[in-house]
Amino acid sequence: MKVGVAAWATDRGVGVADLARGVEEAGFESLFLTGHTHVPVSRRDLMDGTRPGEDARLLDQFTALGVAAACTTRLKLGTGICVVPQYDPIVLAKQVATIDHLSGGRFVFGVGAGWLVEELRNHGVDPSRRWDLMGEQILAMKAIWRDEEAEFHGELVDFDPIWSWPKPVQKPHPPVLVGGSSTPSLRLAATHGDGWAPVVADAAEFARERARWQTLCDEVGGSAREVTAFVEDLDDALFAALAEFDVARTVVLAPRDNPATLRTFLDGTLALADRGGLPIGR
Repeated sequence: MKVGVAAWATDRGVGVADLARGVEEAGFESLFLTGHTHVPVSRRDLMDGTRPGEDARLLDQFTALGVAAACTTRLKLGTGICVVPQYDPIVLAKQVATIDHLSGGRFVFGVGAGWLVEELRNHGVDPSRRWDLMGEQILAMKAIWRDEEAEFHGELVDFDPIWSWPKPVQKPHPPVLVGGSSTPSLRLAATHGDGWAPVVADAAEFARERARWQTLCDEVGGSAREVTAFVEDLDDALFAALAEFDVARTVVLAPRDNPATLRTFLDGTLALADRGGLPIGR
């Protein structure tokens, strides 16, 4: 099992370049940056919660990942996650291909349909149709990454033949990891994803969700898919459970208030992995 780091990269605390270099130098496999374009004022709970204001202060994922790509050489770089329905798929396909090009093929595309319905509505998205929209967007982006002259004609996404370069370094495209544990999200992960990327807090609940996802994968056929587990609070027991379930990658949320707290977190996570006998990708 590889071990990566996730972070809310904002305009405060440890900068993206220092974060990326620190994570790579410590030996971790990957760095994932989360994303929201904004927080609607109606969602006061997000400002007053355990991470007050962080969602509203997030840097643009792709700009920040470009910085991370420029100052690292080995670290895989990903979105954790990108709320795809909020984007134009032609523009998003270009952003993904650009990051994969700039990083030399190190990008991992974590995607989700979103949960903040007010944010989705502000982008003109009907929340009830976000999974349908994302399914078409993923297919459309795959066509853009694959085809010299790409076109797509769906119910919600429609465009005539286009030219768009660069194509991704990774073929046929960077790994698409679909997040979420709702039935529509699990179905999208089984149908369109190269892997599933749930948020895991409880081993028993994860086992049930994993069984549902595997059933859907079996229904649609295809090759085996990997699991990337995002975890906020990781301990020895949960780490061992994830390893037992053959999770390919565990991504742990890192504090980035200041360099000292980040260093303490990185050292503690390394020690936890060592106790479990896992090399984490070093």
